[in-house]
Amino acid sequence: MDLSRFPRRIYTTHPTPIEYLPRLTQALGGPKIWVKRDDMLGLAPGGNKTRKLEFLVAEALAQEADCLVTCGAPQSNHCRITLTAARKEGLRCHFVIEERIPGTYSETASGNHFIFRLMSVDSITVVPAGSNMAQEMEALAKKLRGLGHRPYVIPGGGSNAIGGLGYVACAQEMQQQFFEHGLAIDQVIVGSGSSGTHGGLVAGFVGNHIDIPILGVGVSRDPQDQEPLVYQEACAIAALFGPGFAIPPHRIVSVGGYWQPKYSLPNASMIEAIKLFAATEGILLDPVYTGKVAAGMIGMIREGRFRSSENILFMHTGGANALSAYETVLR
Repeated sequence: MDLSRFPRRIYTTHPTPIEYLPRLTQALGGPKIWVKRDDMLGLAPGGNKTRKLEFLVAEALAQEADCLVTCGAPQSNHCRITLTAARKEGLRCHFVIEERIPGTYSETASGNHFIFRLMSVDSITVVPAGSNMAQEMEALAKKLRGLGHRPYVIPGGGSNAIGGLGYVACAQEMQQQFFEHGLAIDQVIVGSGSSGTHGGLVAGFVGNHIDIPILGVGVSRDPQDQEPLVYQEACAIAALFGPGFAIPPHRIVSVGGYWQPKYSLPNASMIEAIKLFAATEGILLDPVYTGKVAAGMIGMIREGRFRSSENILFMHTGGANALSAYETVLR
């Protein structure tokens, strides 16, 4: 898969580490747990959206945009990293925030929302749960065009074909790391939400002939609703490389049941997972995404889904900034 023909900004100049987690492995009685530290990507501080924005912002600059418009929830990691990229590139940045749980948006919130204010986001438009976010962003973009600006609209999570190229690049990076370290991974576990990371990895693994199963842990939907979105994303990425590249539907696998009661609302298994990662390995997860993905991994280990001899790789997609917004719950 030749990525060189797509414009790209470089926000991380090195591969993110793959680390073995011996104390967490011991605490859970196996399998051998490894982590891909995409929380160490560039932009302040990093996370999986950084990889997507390398391609999305490059396209925005190629189109001579002067501002970025994107959307997310009140504690959106994607919005925070998009704002960081905008500041790095000298662009304005505007958010449409969906208050998915009534009463959860606050002007004085901590976590990522505090960073929005610290970095002087140019505007925040708050809309109620269930709003058509694509329409809301286009309405804002139309308003900005009327004021003489040149907006570039980025979908939620940076999840479209161009953004997904970031995780095709990640797949290639991982393939090289597996080779260099002689590491045989039996399964990759990744969060599955807006579908860009999960779909991008699948496209990258298929296109680069990496025959390792990828298991997505849903953070907002169960498999019957999530897997079609991931498949659609992976196919859209594949289409960028021409008609000869197809995604086998069986490569899309996810699990549900770990995200309830609702997206972004705490549950006991998430709290346990965050505390376990912190206490055994000094690794910080976030309550909305990686905490629930880790809860899914831990739950499946306890259910005997993996053999003790297997090597499983947990994709750490960042987001620890949101911990302070959940401090009372985590205590």
